[in-house]
Amino acid sequence: MKDELTIRGWVEEDGRILTGDEIETILSDQPDRACGFGGEFSITYGTYRLRDHLGVVPGDSPAGLFQKNDSTVCSIAPNPPLMPLEDAVKTAVLLRSSEKSVVALSGGVDSSFIAAIAGRPCICVGIEDSHDLKRAHMVAETIDCDFTPVIIDPEEVEDALIRVIPLLPSPNPVDASIAATAYFLCRAAAGMGYDRIISGQGADELFCGYTRYLQSSDLEEDRRADITDLARQMARDQAVAGLFGIWLSLPFLDARVMRAADEIPAGEMIQSGVRKFPLRKAASAVIPEDIAWYDKKAMQYGSGVWKVIRDLARERGFKRAVQGYIRQLQDGRAEHGF
Repeated sequence: MKDELTIRGWVEEDGRILTGDEIETILSDQPDRACGFGGEFSITYGTYRLRDHLGVVPGDSPAGLFQKNDSTVCSIAPNPPLMPLEDAVKTAVLLRSSEKSVVALSGGVDSSFIAAIAGRPCICVGIEDSHDLKRAHMVAETIDCDFTPVIIDPEEVEDALIRVIPLLPSPNPVDASIAATAYFLCRAAAGMGYDRIISGQGADELFCGYTRYLQSSDLEEDRRADITDLARQMARDQAVAGLFGIWLSLPFLDARVMRAADEIPAGEMIQSGVRKFPLRKAASAVIPEDIAWYDKKAMQYGSGVWKVIRDLARERGFKRAVQGYIRQLQDGRAEHGF
């Protein structure tokens, strides 16, 4: 009986997306080639189990491993050639652009760079009149992107929190607010028929985009620690996406982009107080400079979701600590058997 091949996601080799027949032939005749697969995938084929090197797509095997039964054949380790940063980002985005993908556009350099390259429809979520909705609409008009704003009803935010908190290994206000915002984004994308959201996640870690980097005493060490933490963040966000049967596609974590970023000294990531300087410079070749050099808030703030959560906490008697409100929701869910 012929082994059944099951693929979720997409696989590439040397910058070319492989068909299902090509993947099946490789696994049958030259399985060692799979050790260099790029892309975002979970594959089962007979006794084989494979997942992409970052574990972007959920699957039955550990992230980045090619297994036969319970034994490890190899680690999945794509080794693309070194490319200029702009070329690396373009390649990574175009590989992820398909008729089933939509871009999460918030109006910052990360998502705007992606949207301009992808040529795909874009969506943005936020409370009505929030900063992100206004900014994304302006950017979409500038780059001529098919744009859909998704208005978050503040009355739904607490329910979203109740649904995402169990997915968080250690619930805290930051993770809960990010997960709640992602909940509305993923729900909207799935409802529009997409199975993949192209997201700018990872850019702040790769290119030192957080405000706290300005006070760093060891930029390289802080950058390395934050890149290590990306696996935890991906697990959080992909778990939320999984509620709706979709996943987040991450071009900035493509092996090409990560390699190009690693070639840039950490000290050059911030210049004259401007964070993500190399990324902004590369993006300015593709998008207008006022967009490439714009400094935007994180999505939980720009979307207005954090303010709603803070107000809800105060209404529940937690005037100073949102953590207490998050814990109350967590305990209440457990108490009621949710």
